[in-house]
Formats: sequence, structure tokens, C-alpha cells
Amino acid sequence: MGLSTTHLIIFLVIIVVIFGTKKLRNIGSDLGGAVKGFKDGMKDGGEKPAESPAVAPHTQQVSATATAAAKETIDVEAKTKH
Repeated sequence: MGLSTTHLIIFLVIIVVIFGTKKLRNIGSDLGGAVKGFKDGMKDGGEKPAESPAVAPHTQQVSATATAAAKETIDVEAKTKH
């Protein structure tokens, strides 16, 4: 008991009536873009990332200290009572 050609045609007609051709076209292009992005990501995954230029150790330490200080800082706006 499978789906015959007639059943598939009726099913497709109902889908087109419910969603409309424009929405189905948008869904198809979004799905195609996602598949293309996935394939490109898989292709790029095998390559080594480009090495970043060397940074002086002192700069790295200052950057780490600034990042730690930024995480501890709380930004609050004070409001006055009238």
C-alpha cells in the first residue's frame, strides 16, 4: 500500500493551495541556501585557519586584564527622585 502518482499530485495541489507558490519558492530558496552553506562549511572545515600575526606578550597580558575588568564592571544609570 504505497502512494500512487494520483495521490502525490493531489497532495502537491493541496500544499500549493494552502501555502501558495510564493511562500513555497521562498522556503525552497532558504533551504537551498542552508544546504549550500553547510557544504561550504564542511569543505572549509578540513583547511587549517590562517595564523594570526604574533602579538607581544605584554599586549596579551594587558588585553586579558582589560577583559577581566570589563566583565566585573556593572553599568548602572542612576535616577534621582523628585
